Amino acid sequence: MNSIYSDELVTATELNRQPGRILDKALEHPITITRNDQSFALLRREDVALFVKTAQHSREIVELLNTAFRLLLNQKIGAEHPYGWLGAFDADELNEFINEVISAYRSVALQETKNFDKAWNELEAVIHEWYESALAIANPDLEAAFTQIKQS
Repeated sequence: MNSIYSDELVTATELNRQPGRILDKALEHPITITRNDQSFALLRREDVALFVKTAQHSREIVELLNTAFRLLLNQKIGAEHPYGWLGAFDADELNEFINEVISAYRSVALQETKNFDKAWNELEAVIHEWYESALAIANPDLEAAFTQIKQS
């Protein structure tokens, strides 16, 4: 993904005089339009949606990893916490979880724009699998079954 800001600055006067040319440039990369002491970004709506989605997902990943690290530091996380389910794991499992999430998150950053949704879906699948594992661990019947399988 390219930087949000382009090196190309366009004045509001240029935009008024040559709107077609400026819009054609905006199809290729973001344009910064300046007027007096203000700056405006002109970019495709799909790019803005992608930036917003990335920011939302990134905030969630930071909170998720923060919770995992807090648990590693033996801080108490209540069950009401959105990621309280991470408390089902021991330190080794939490470290494995952190590594998997970071690895999947890095793969998102390496994707081309057209593959972002697929990469985010893969990251969400990793988190969902761990969530389901936490639910299974929290269920005494399933935990007993897992223990029997491990001992076999």
